[in-house]
Amino acid sequence: MNNEIDKIKEEIKVFNPKTLYDLKKFKNKFLSKKKGIIKFLFCKLKKIDINKKKILGKEINYLKKEVKKKILENNNLLIENKLENKQNLNFDFTEPGEKLENGSLHPISIIIDRIIDILENIGFNTYENSNEIEDDWHNFTALNIPINHPSREMHDTFFLRKNPDILLRTHTSSMQIRYMKNNKPPFKILSIGKVYRNETISHNSNYIFHQAEGFYINKQVSFLDLKEVIFFIINSLLKRNIKIRFRSSYFPFTEPSAEVDIYHNNKWIEIMGCGMIDPIVLKNVGINENKYSGYAFGLGIERLASIIYNIKDIRIYLDNDIRFLEQFKSEF
Repeated sequence: MNNEIDKIKEEIKVFNPKTLYDLKKFKNKFLSKKKGIIKFLFCKLKKIDINKKKILGKEINYLKKEVKKKILENNNLLIENKLENKQNLNFDFTEPGEKLENGSLHPISIIIDRIIDILENIGFNTYENSNEIEDDWHNFTALNIPINHPSREMHDTFFLRKNPDILLRTHTSSMQIRYMKNNKPPFKILSIGKVYRNETISHNSNYIFHQAEGFYINKQVSFLDLKEVIFFIINSLLKRNIKIRFRSSYFPFTEPSAEVDIYHNNKWIEIMGCGMIDPIVLKNVGINENKYSGYAFGLGIERLASIIYNIKDIRIYLDNDIRFLEQFKSEF
């Protein structure tokens, strides 16, 4: 971690923005509450020995101060240069400016941000992994998905022709495997991203969609813990108490497994899958299955957004129609 901090120090030192936009990117990169490097470093501190933690904590706080100092110095300089350039052009500051229309977040982005906020409030850390192209082991084998499972067939999954072991990931559970094999429990992790399935495109299905997956590994984790979290997530997302039911189901990577339904518009709607992580999965990633247990849950963002915003056709999410997006300005 010391090498990592030294590299960041050097990056901050040599940073020389040309525009205010460069400065904004720099600020988001280091200070974003959800994805910033400073937050990521503080999260890594949790797994470090207490004696080293105090020293590294001071180093990270120093980095944070240096980033803020760099932003303030360059912000003032860039604004002065901008004003000076305008004065050189005899710019009339009293002239009325053009009205700029505010943009809006995409409804998928709105729901993703809401999920992150809800889960971070109960101790989950967001893990980002851009591996949308996966290998067989992370996507299927490590998750205890048998060789004859239908999802391994071409009619369900997009395989890359030159290498039949490489595919577009079919779920965010592959990120679960990548995190667990490189970290020691306990941990609470949320991962969100695009997934791909060879689906017929219709009003309620598409070949690409977004999933949010959470998993918790610790000693003596129970199904009761899972139920409490799911009740909290659903009621927080929908902003009201709602009827929720659990139906027994089957997933190769959880045991027991359940589908979760909500009662909406006078009918039950399946909203997510969940279960206790199968001991075989823990064993596959080098976690002692006799010492630790855990749960996992996953939900489709498009389906959830459709319920919240009463959208009847999920194809509209990818149409890039400005008339559709303008409806969400009030959410921004």
